[in-house]
Amino acid sequence: MNTVKIYQLNSLSPTHYQRLRAAQQEAARIWNRCMELHRDARLQHEPWPGRDVLQKATKGLFALHSQSIQMVTHAFLANINTTQQLRKTHPQMRMRYPYKEKAFYPVSWPAQAVCKEPGRVLLPMGRGRPSLVLPLALPDTSRSVTLVWNDGYELHVCVEIPQEEQAPGEVHATVDLGEIHLAAVTTTTSKALIVTGRGIRSLKRQRTKALDRMAKKQSRCTKHSRRWKKLQSAKTKQSRRAERRIRDQRHQATRKVITFCIEQEVGTLFIGNPHGVRKGNNGRHHNQRMSLWEYSKDIDYLTHKSEQAHIACFTGSERGTSSQCPSCGHKHKPRNRQWICKACGFTGHRDLVGSINMHTLFFGEQVNFPRSFTYLRPGNVRKSCRRADTPQCRLSESGLQPHVADVVSSETGYRSDDAEKPVSL
Repeated sequence: MNTVKIYQLNSLSPTHYQRLRAAQQEAARIWNRCMELHRDARLQHEPWPGRDVLQKATKGLFALHSQSIQMVTHAFLANINTTQQLRKTHPQMRMRYPYKEKAFYPVSWPAQAVCKEPGRVLLPMGRGRPSLVLPLALPDTSRSVTLVWNDGYELHVCVEIPQEEQAPGEVHATVDLGEIHLAAVTTTTSKALIVTGRGIRSLKRQRTKALDRMAKKQSRCTKHSRRWKKLQSAKTKQSRRAERRIRDQRHQATRKVITFCIEQEVGTLFIGNPHGVRKGNNGRHHNQRMSLWEYSKDIDYLTHKSEQAHIACFTGSERGTSSQCPSCGHKHKPRNRQWICKACGFTGHRDLVGSINMHTLFFGEQVNFPRSFTYLRPGNVRKSCRRADTPQCRLSESGLQPHVADVVSSETGYRSDDAEKPVSL
């Protein structure tokens, strides 16, 4: 089983920064060359270029390692195959083959091309060109490496995780994803868990308001002026910090779901896909919340973690599960978090109702509504300040002021399963 660890490349020297930038530009030229060959073959009704043709057409012409060039061609062919399948299975999407030229593209090195030394890693750039040297201590089980731009350069390292043999359980479980409550889980043994997503919502709201304040200040500046560049840098810093904290919350929330499934001996897990919720127009504010709801990442994280735990996982549409009474089948649209049936008087948590109805829809079995459930928050509760219980009037009388460093560290501190601390080059 493989996972990805992300190393942020902060404090890059101008020389290192320009080399990384030039490498991604060179990878983009490879992609554009493959795109031109494929487009010409389509227009002339000739056989499409395959793996051997693209590798010969790009061999020795670009300032990258030969295996890095091959990985770009393999990614291009994978894009072509995916587009071809979507055009057949979902013609309404009107998918197009690659047609836009790229200015930058991620650079990848396979495991056999990466040279790991104590305290640093060497990434070859081809014969006659010096290698990229990064002061990173990669784990012994690391494999391929990818250079990615995400408001700053990051190194994505594929790491192999040993798996323990585990007998699959016989219990079925379903997950109802939500924007307020990230996941509501029920099992065939009438056990239930709810993991809240309010922390993620608050972080997104905080990021949006901060970026809005900076954008208003930036609109009064001359573009590319010194003040404009400082505000742009502050916006990038705010976005990256919020992204790290949101990713950390999402990892911890999905980990709590999988831990609960392991404790309940779950062998098969169904994850509802709430894609249809976004189709309706419910006002400007609600539409903005729906656009910021990253439920596809929740599905990916749950799928990946369930595979690590030897739990069979699949997904599908959950349409109609949250509007039907699990007791009598009466349908109506609830408005609050409590589901109250107007026909039989049944009451229960709204998200658990959706999760319970998924058992009947996908496993064909009726499950009793849980009498109680566990409510968890992702992450650890922040420790109180040493002067949190001191009245504000006492602070003003004594002349004490809150320590600025403590406030900053509490806001910027984060811990993530797939991210490391920034490194200095």
